[in-house]
Amino acid sequence: MAIASARKKEIIGQFGNEDGDTGSPEVQVALLTEHIRNLTEHLKVHKKDFTSRRGLLMMVGQRSKLLRYLRKRDFKRYQTLIASLGLRR
Repeated sequence: MAIASARKKEIIGQFGNEDGDTGSPEVQVALLTEHIRNLTEHLKVHKKDFTSRRGLLMMVGQRSKLLRYLRKRDFKRYQTLIASLGLRR
């Protein structure tokens, strides 16, 4: 269920402002999105895994908060991020 370290480095490289940037909202949202997608696939198979479902809902809430923060701070960065991640169809 966890993100592989190679995939994590790839996401950080793609969305980070500089090398090793893990704290920017873009990187955090991208990592949460990857984790949410993995967990969603897990829950399709294991329908009664309510603990993971709770964790998924908490991650979705955290991502929502980060997106709201980014939308307030820099709308252009927010738009490019949601377009590249395929959020808000």
